[in-house]
Amino acid sequence: MANPLFAPLLRWLATLRFPKLFMVIAGLFLVDLAIPNFVPWDDIALGLATLLLARWKTHRSARTATPPAHGDDGTGR
Repeated sequence: MANPLFAPLLRWLATLRFPKLFMVIAGLFLVDLAIPNFVPWDDIALGLATLLLARWKTHRSARTATPPAHGDDGTGR
């Protein structure tokens, strides 16, 4: 059973198209924010990439669709 604190986060991550890529970019963004630098452009770029990946979800029909039965190519023959 999943931890009740992380269950909503895991459910939300399951709706994303690339959840692992989102977690990597978000982690890099947090590390980049913790390390001070003189040029903020990389912070802005990583932040925007994180937001883009957070908004990029799979289509609802793709999540609920069931795979065809064995040997069924969907043509109805």
